Amino acid sequence: MAMDTTLEGEVESSGVSDLDAMRHSLAHIMAEAVLKIFPDAKLGIGPWIENGFYYDFDLPRTLTPDDLQEVEALMRDRIKTASPFERVPISHDDALKLFDDQPYKKELIEGFASQDLSIYQHGEFTDLCRGPHVKDTSMVGAFKLLSVAGAYWRGDEKRPMLQRIYGAAFNTQEELDDYLERLEQARQRDHRKLGKELGLFTFSDQVGPGIPLFLPRGEMLRHLMESYVREAQTRYGYEHVWTSNIVKKDLYLKSGHWEHYGDVMFPPMVDGDNTYLLKPMNCPSHMVLFNSQMHSYRDLPKRYAEFCTLYRYERSGELSGLTRVRSLTQDDCHIFCMPEQVEEEFGRALDLIREVLGTYGFTDYHVQLSLRDTQGGKYVDDAEKWLLAEHALRRSLDAKGVQYTAVEGEAAFYGPKADFMAKDVLGREWQLSTIQVDFIQPARLGVEYIGEDSKPHTPVVLHRAVTGTTERFMGVLIEHFGGAFPVWLSPVQAVVLSIADRHAPYAAEVANQMNAAGLRVEADTRNERLQYKIREAQVQKLPYMLIVGDNEAAAGTVSIRDRTGTKRDSVPVETLIAELVELSRNRAG
Repeated sequence: MAMDTTLEGEVESSGVSDLDAMRHSLAHIMAEAVLKIFPDAKLGIGPWIENGFYYDFDLPRTLTPDDLQEVEALMRDRIKTASPFERVPISHDDALKLFDDQPYKKELIEGFASQDLSIYQHGEFTDLCRGPHVKDTSMVGAFKLLSVAGAYWRGDEKRPMLQRIYGAAFNTQEELDDYLERLEQARQRDHRKLGKELGLFTFSDQVGPGIPLFLPRGEMLRHLMESYVREAQTRYGYEHVWTSNIVKKDLYLKSGHWEHYGDVMFPPMVDGDNTYLLKPMNCPSHMVLFNSQMHSYRDLPKRYAEFCTLYRYERSGELSGLTRVRSLTQDDCHIFCMPEQVEEEFGRALDLIREVLGTYGFTDYHVQLSLRDTQGGKYVDDAEKWLLAEHALRRSLDAKGVQYTAVEGEAAFYGPKADFMAKDVLGREWQLSTIQVDFIQPARLGVEYIGEDSKPHTPVVLHRAVTGTTERFMGVLIEHFGGAFPVWLSPVQAVVLSIADRHAPYAAEVANQMNAAGLRVEADTRNERLQYKIREAQVQKLPYMLIVGDNEAAAGTVSIRDRTGTKRDSVPVETLIAELVELSRNRAG
């Protein structure tokens, strides 16, 4: 196994928890079982992870569900033997000889030339490992193998694709069962599954991986989401702008994006003496827009907001439905302000984020203060400005009484940021909103305003996204609501169901009357049984089903059945319209 970053020795002295050591040990037990089925298997790495463990294998064929059952049975056989885990130090030369038929292990050993090596043995299995492990194979708790996925060796898409077996592991069977139940709930809410069932979006190889296509209901959902944020931003004093989808490469050379972000940009397009790039972010374009006019200190703060589709060359193995795509529409904003305005503008952005997240039902969230890794790496080298930005962000968070956790290595290349980590109804955590402080890019791009002293000054820029990207946030919302969107957000708020063919004209009349009031209503006048229509509407998770027959047509009413099963008979159409308009206006229901 790959050398772990934990210390050598027993669990108690390693800094690794008992549970993590159990999960780590299960990875070894699983690798032994796989080798019994495939003696020529080549081993990758097998660490513990949150909720379980995995191991990567290069195998002669694709694994099947039956294979996982056999692997799990062999693991349980080994667990019964209570075989001890034994650590043995080993020299580099001896390690290379021991793993002579394991090319991935040999590559790892060669990469650890300056480190002491050790192996762990249990039963008939030996692996390269620093540990720690449990005392013997009987001490591994409750576990279950879950799935197989492809994983490039060392995360490099140019390297071989291995098969990764995932397992879950906990101290007790009760904890494992609870986790598996949550996994099943997550599967039922998977936005990729619901997106297809609800007719929201699709992907096509003819268009390309990571490029979602939105069907009418999906486009309506996008429109409702973006319209709400646009309306909220306008109330908070933001001005909406639009900039192009392609930009000259020279701009990204000046901003630093090409140096620090070039690996996720699509290849350049050359047109004579000019080289263009699909735009991966808005900030340089907004700074050019700011520079197109003369600004005084009296004009600041200036808040530019934009919904613009951006393009990022994400690795194909990392693409995942709407939550990781190559074309993404960001609710982006850049606030140009003076240093003394940073705290107030941060507070304004924070209030906006709190309002929007609350409206969508995200009330359980915390702030992660994402800082640079002080050892260097991907960040612009300007220690003084980094300190200024970090202090400004900390002061702003403190001024608003926001509790936060500082995490190194997660900052943007040009500055620290406050990331809002929200939990959905299943308790899963998502990074949604962000506010970043930037003292670096404005100077690099010559952004200036005229100060009270009649001299040019460089503004501070706050980068801010409320929902991040439309696509990713939509994926999160689909799973958060399980596809059952609140009335104001539902692409179709109600469907009028005719009982018989003779009721079709009245059903169409009701739908037209409600649509004229600004609601989103369809009529289902097909020659199908009413129960069949109701069942289809329930599968589509529509908020309201409005049933019309002879009595309703004669009285100008509808009988209501909502998706929770509540029923109301003979409701005047005007009364229902008023109720739904009010729910939509208040973004409720």
